[in-house]
Amino acid sequence: MTKKKILIATGGTGGHIFPAYSLAKNLMKKNFSVKLTTDLRGFNYLKNYENLDIKLLPSSPVVRKNFLEFLYSLFVIIFSCVKSILFLIFNRPSIIFGMGGYSSFPICIAAFFLRIRFIIYENNLIIGKANKYLLPFTEKILVSYKELEGISKKYNNKIIEVGNIVREDIINSNLSDQENKLENLNILVLGGSQAAKIFAEELPPIFKKLKNMDINLKIYQQCQKEQNEILTKFYKKYNIDHEIFNFTDNIIEYYSAANLVITRSGASVLGELINAKKLFISIPLPTSADNHQYKNAEFYEKKGYGYLLKETDIKDELLNLINLIFNDKTLMKKILSNQKQHSDKEIFNNLNILIEKILNEKN
Repeated sequence: MTKKKILIATGGTGGHIFPAYSLAKNLMKKNFSVKLTTDLRGFNYLKNYENLDIKLLPSSPVVRKNFLEFLYSLFVIIFSCVKSILFLIFNRPSIIFGMGGYSSFPICIAAFFLRIRFIIYENNLIIGKANKYLLPFTEKILVSYKELEGISKKYNNKIIEVGNIVREDIINSNLSDQENKLENLNILVLGGSQAAKIFAEELPPIFKKLKNMDINLKIYQQCQKEQNEILTKFYKKYNIDHEIFNFTDNIIEYYSAANLVITRSGASVLGELINAKKLFISIPLPTSADNHQYKNAEFYEKKGYGYLLKETDIKDELLNLINLIFNDKTLMKKILSNQKQHSDKEIFNNLNILIEKILNEKN
């Protein structure tokens, strides 16, 4: 029996890549033939994963800084659309999954012109630009939460709420059954390329103050490789137990070790944290497109799933917030109780049913 072909077109950031990878793994287990398209940024995440069929495509956002850069960015987008059309002519899938991000745009537009069915996925609380431009052409838009902003009412019939597409090992882990205690503070700092600099500069002095308050703590800090030495020297100097790491495929081990997480507010990582049932303080990236990280963090705080702190308030408020959480154990219990009301355990089962339904429908 010939396997049905599915193409996953994803953006190049971790927030797009990890849901795309999780979806690809699940679909391959369901005996689909799966290919992924991404740009060089995404390829650098995915290249170490085995059994992935990846097509690299050029990509660019629309750059408006000056006229020459604007023309160049348009050229890259048009060139990528042409390459996408040629790729799809020779590798025609039954359906395409657009996971958001500007590198997913050309393949989805090419699909529209070739009359190949495609659906898009949005896990933020405000729709991304690429997905917004694709709304008139897509068959459906799958969303993590119905509270998503930025979609015109005329497209409401395209919206299907499915939940968060997160890594299966997190969904199926027993982290939610572990007893979370704050006798010691085990702080996990998640800082990829968009958080590493500010977190590496401003968080260690705060952790030093916590240490001076006789709070027993261990720091697990993600950073860029060039920051390894300076962070290690600081923590050794002040005798702070620590573990420095860069990109890791075993993030679940750090989730398991931590009882407090400090993170940016990307939809992917917040979705993972509520499924892992971890107390977190989210600090939105102030320069995120359409301020979507703030929207994400605000939504999760209103749900009672975690805390929101602005980047400008790190120096003045983070220490007091951590100290408050440490000394008032009811705060953690309340957050974890709220998180337990949420689960994405059925996400892949629901997606499989949806995909089979779409594939069985006539064009």
